[in-house]
Amino acid sequence: MDRGTVGSAQSGRLLVEVREEGTSAVITPAGELDHHTADLLREPVEDCLDRGFARLVVDCSRLEFCDSTGLNVLLGARLRAEAAGGGVHLAGMLPVVARVFEITGAEAVFTVHDTLEAALADKSGADGAEAGESGASEPGAGPSGSARPAADSGD
Repeated sequence: MDRGTVGSAQSGRLLVEVREEGTSAVITPAGELDHHTADLLREPVEDCLDRGFARLVVDCSRLEFCDSTGLNVLLGARLRAEAAGGGVHLAGMLPVVARVFEITGAEAVFTVHDTLEAALADKSGADGAEAGESGASEPGAGPSGSARPAADSGD
C-alpha cells in the first residue's frame, strides 16, 4: 500500500488508490477495469460517497482497459454524486479507455479533463454547482489542461 494514500485495494490486475484533495476524493484506478475487478473500484467509490464526498475525480491516467462493467461502476457513481449535489470528473484518459466512452456515448455524461490538475481546478459539480453538465469546457480552452467537450460527433 502506498503510504501517501487514504486507502488502496489490489487484486493483481487492478490497483485503486484513494486520497483526499480539498473537497474532492481523488480515485486512481491502475490496470484493467473489467467484470473481474469492478468491485475493487466500486467499493472505494461507494465508501467515498458514503463519507460525504459528492465530488469525485477519477484519475484515469493509469487505467489501461475498461469494459462495460467498469463503465457501469462509473455511471452509478455519477448518479449518486449528482444526487448529492456533486459530480464525477474523469481525468487523463488513455486513448484506449477514452474510445470506450466515445463508442458508448458515456463521455457525454461526464466532465472529461486532459489532466488531473485541470480536473481539480474545475470546481463545477461541487457545493451546489451545476452538476451533470457534460463536457463543461471553457471556450478557447487549450493545452492548459482545461476541460474539453465530452463529444465531438460532428452533428
